[in-house]
Parts: sequence; structure tokens; C-alpha cells
Amino acid sequence: MTAELVRGQNHTLPQTRLEIRVSAGSPVVAGATLGDEHGTVRGTEWVAHPGSPRLPGLEVSRQAAADHRLAVDLDALPGAVHRVTVLLALPTGAGHPARFGAVAAPFVAVTGLDGTEIATFTLIGLDTESAVAALELYRRQGAWKVRAVGQGYAAGLAGMLADQGLDRAAELAASIQDAVASGLARSVAPPPPRTPDGERVRHPAGPAPAPADPAPPRPGSEPLGGPTTAPAPGATTGAAPGGTTGAAAPGAAGAGNAAPGAAGGGPIDYAHPRRQTSAPPPPPPTAPSAAPGQPAPPVAGDATGWSMDERLYNQIWGMFEDLARAVAAYRSAVDFAESRMEQELDRALSDPRHRMGGAGDLARERARDKCQDLTARAREVLDRDLAQLAAESAVVEPALPAPYAGWDNPVWHGYRVPMELPMALRLGELHLPERTDLRIPLLVRLPLERGVWIDSGRTASEAAAATGGDRLRRLAMDSAVTLAARLLAVYPANEFSVHVIDPAGAAAGALAPLTDAGVLAAPPAFGAGGVSAVLAHLTRRVDLVQMAVRAGAADSLPPDLDTGEHLLIVNDFPHGFDDRAVTQLRYLADEGPAVGVHLLMVADREDARDYGPVLDPLWRSLLRVTPVADDHLVDPWVGHAWTYEPCRVPEASRVLEQVLALVAAARRADPR
Repeated sequence: MTAELVRGQNHTLPQTRLEIRVSAGSPVVAGATLGDEHGTVRGTEWVAHPGSPRLPGLEVSRQAAADHRLAVDLDALPGAVHRVTVLLALPTGAGHPARFGAVAAPFVAVTGLDGTEIATFTLIGLDTESAVAALELYRRQGAWKVRAVGQGYAAGLAGMLADQGLDRAAELAASIQDAVASGLARSVAPPPPRTPDGERVRHPAGPAPAPADPAPPRPGSEPLGGPTTAPAPGATTGAAPGGTTGAAAPGAAGAGNAAPGAAGGGPIDYAHPRRQTSAPPPPPPTAPSAAPGQPAPPVAGDATGWSMDERLYNQIWGMFEDLARAVAAYRSAVDFAESRMEQELDRALSDPRHRMGGAGDLARERARDKCQDLTARAREVLDRDLAQLAAESAVVEPALPAPYAGWDNPVWHGYRVPMELPMALRLGELHLPERTDLRIPLLVRLPLERGVWIDSGRTASEAAAATGGDRLRRLAMDSAVTLAARLLAVYPANEFSVHVIDPAGAAAGALAPLTDAGVLAAPPAFGAGGVSAVLAHLTRRVDLVQMAVRAGAADSLPPDLDTGEHLLIVNDFPHGFDDRAVTQLRYLADEGPAVGVHLLMVADREDARDYGPVLDPLWRSLLRVTPVADDHLVDPWVGHAWTYEPCRVPEASRVLEQVLALVAAARRADPR
């Protein structure tokens, strides 16, 4: 979907090889400047303009025109460059308008090489300005974004260049206008044409690029859930520990490859020799290389991905899959050994001569020995795989960022409110009985694609049945509070709000960290009136945002509407709920996640059994977790029952209060 930006708005760029297309009502000069981490242009060699149209990773037009196509390869820019600003200016001289207010508003689009629009911006509101900084591509936390700027300059090109810190800006502006007036050369050629099968025609000067390996499938929003087609138990996979597939990188470019910016005529070859269209290969390991015949030492982030967070996410996913398949292979081998032993015993005992005497005992002993030998060999393989996964976990766990880390990870002591939303959030840990100390983080993608039901019933599991009812309800609410705190902590300031329905006021103690820090959107709602008010408020928000999205009229939303993400915590359900409230709750569970309203239920299903089929869809639509260890979750490959344990704050630790205090301070410093 194309992002239609307004002045000051930004959007994440999904790729780094781009075109910037400019359409104007009259000829304009198009250029671009490179800026360092402070936005400063360090010299004239950091300015692409008609007199010098090519820089590493950047090419602009050599003449004034009503339509331009600028070629950008962000990966080919110098390492010191953190910003690319696209500039538009009106040509000087007779016959040209002197101000942008006298011409149609320019339109700028950032597109992929196939022409798919990523973001667009119409530069409205210009008047006496004769030059304008249209938009900028900037690097933030390892990723590239585009921001709509629209900053005009009545002083023209010279004033704009001087504002970016360039010395002798007036001289460069004059030389740019002279180059335009002289008509030095052609404009940038359009992208190569597409063949009927969708492939681009490459520049004849370079060899055809090697076909890119297909990108690995993107992991789902969560590793556990509904029914999927799973391979047979014990099936092998090509993924090594860490989830990598070992895809080969494309071959190196030959000497004849013409990279963007190469001298000579003809169309640009957009196939940058150092760039892949599929996900990048794992980074080279930083640990010492392994001895011959030994597995490579584990490395944190040793998986595919464009950023360290994405590589760690994919590595955890790969560890989870590897553990599932390794245990499946072991269990399958044990089943085979036991089945073979039973078959051999049946054959031996079917012979009357073996039913009595030493022959029968010998046959039984041989069958059992074979079974034990097969089982021992299977266990040896499993122990080797588990040891490698344990070593990988020992390296990965300390390297996790705060959203992926447990509360006992020291990374939380250096916590700062983030500027951007991470990929995922840690919900708890998973393990199998074959090795209970090998824990795999359970990560859910953000924004949440489904709500969560924390089951506070004693019938949920054996561990729950052994826990007192009051203590179980307190643990369930504690889990809800820590999950809400993690969500507040990983969102940028004031982009996530938490609402609480506590009809009987039974959760006041558990809610104390949130209420004391002042991070709730409003005090917890009490009684039937409070339930009705909160549900009506959130239902109205969902209705309004849905209508605006469907009508393409986001600007028509009421000014008092908070468009950030919202979480509703419901405690003690169904106390205080009537039929209308239950219907609204189901509506929020079904329609809310798509427009940023998420549901967190803390309830015992047995208490709500009177609602029967009305509640069943709500129950099925939410991810059910428990406040105590439970093995009700299964993986999508071989169907193991994984033991889930929620994230708990260590005893006597103040990390939760410290994190919430920083969240509250950031919210006060940035009131929106």
C-alpha cells in the first residue's frame, strides 16, 4: 500500500534500491545532497546536480524538465552518509516562473525499480519560494526511512544549500543554473524495459546477473497456534541451528558490470553488484573458526535479516524449529526401536520351541539389547543437537534486545524509551521434557495480530489445580500487568495506551505498578457503568477508524481521537458484563486488532460457561496462556506439547518500577 505523506510525516523504506519520480507543472531543476549524521553537507562533492549528476549510489538529471527520475542505491552510498535530501529549484532566466506559487504543486513519488509506489508527497502551500527541499531519505537505527519535508526557500538554491552547511553555496548555485542553461547533456534514462515475463532487460555492457535465491519464508506472527500442515515426525530439514538455510550469495560481478554512476552513455544498470533481491546471507561469524569435523561456534545474530533485531528474531525461530525437529527425530527413533523389539519378540515367541527353556530368554534378551542400542544411539544424536542448541542459547540470550529479553536480562537496566516499534515481543518461554533447562523465547509479532487470554481457572492444568484459587487469580493478573508493562516499554512514547476494566476492584494490588507510575490512560473502570463507558469509548474508536480507512479519509477523524495503539485489560470477566457488553467485547476482539485495539482477558472460562456458544468464538480468537507452567501449546511442525512459562520479574527486583518510571517520564516530556 502506498503511503501518502504530508509535511513532516515519515515512512519506512522496504528496500534500498529506489527511484524518485518528480512531476511538476513546468520545468524544474532536480538535485540531491548527501548529509552526515548531523545533516551537514561536507562539500561540493556531496551534491548531485546537473553539472555533476553522479555520486556513488545516486544519479540525477542533467537538465531542467517537468518530469524527472532520480536513481538511488542507499547501500552504495559512502558510510558517512546518513541523509539524502532531494532538492527542486526553478531555472533562472527569461520565460521561467520566478516562484513555485505560480506553478502547479510538484508531486514526488518514491518507487521501487518496478515502478511500485512506496510513498508519495504533494508539495502544496508554496508561494514565493524558488527552491524547495522536497523530501529526505535518512538512516535511523540501521534502517532507512523517507520523510516529507517541503521546506521552501525564497532565497533560492543558494539559500537552500547554505542552510545545509555548504560553503560557497552561492557559487555552486550559480554553476548549477549555468549548467542547466547550457543544456550539458541528457537527463537520466528511464529504467530498463520489462520483458513479458517481468524481468528487466539489463545493460548489454554487463553480464546477466545470477538468479537470486528465493527469500526464506517470513516467520509467522507467533510460533504456536491453529492447525497447520506439519511434516511427519522425524522429517529432516535443511536448516542448521540458527534457522539459516545456507543460501549461496550471487556470484561476484565481472569487470564489465556497469554500476550506477559508471561513466558512459546508455541506460543505468540497476543490478548493483553487491546487492541481492532476496534476504541477505548471515553475517560472517566473529567467533574463532571450528576445528575440522566440529560444528561452528555459535554466534548471536547468525541468521538472515536486514537488521540485528530481525536476525535475532529469525535465529530464535530457527532454534525453536531445530529443537522441535531434533526431539521429533529422537521420539520417532525410540518408537521405532520399541516397535521393532515387539515385532522380534512376537516372531520369536510364535515358535513353540522358543516358548520354554533358554532359547526364549535369549531371544527376549537380544530384542531388548537391540532396542536399548537403538535408543542409546538416538539419545546420543539428540544430546549432541541439544548441546549445540544450548551453546547457541547461551550466546543468543545475553545479546537479545529488551523486547526479546526476559526481565532478568541486564539489558533492562540500560533501558531507554525506543524511537521505533520492534519486530516482536517476548511473551514467555517454551521448553520440552527432554531438556527442561533449554528455554526458547516465545516471541509474538508487533503490532499484536490477536488478543491474549490469561486463564485464571484451576481446571486449566495440573499445576493450576495445585495452586489456590486466590493465588492463581493474583498470578494471572500479575502476568497481565507485566505484559502490559512490556508493551508500554517497547512502544515509542505516547503511542500505546492501556485501559483497565476491573468491575469489582479485585485487582487493585496487582495493578499498583501501573497506577503508581501513572501510565494508564484512565483509572481502572469499576462497576457496570465503568464497563459500559470503556467499551463504548473503544468501540467508537474502532468504528471511526474503520470508516476513515474504508473511505480513504484519515484526515476526517475527530481531533480528539487517539490514533495510537490501545490495550484493554479485562479482569474478573464476566462480572459486571451484560449481554450488550459481551457483544461489544467480541466486536473488539474481532475488529480491534486491525485498527490498533487489542484485548487482554484475565478470566476463568468456567466462570463464563453460562454464555456458552456466545463466548466460544472469543475464546478461540485469543491466544490462551497460563500464569503457571502448562503444556497446552503445540508447534506447527510435529505437534509437540510445549511447556509454557510466563515472563516473571525476579524476586525483590525493582526493574519493573524503574522501566515504568522511564515510560511515564517520556510520556510527560512528549505530550501529544
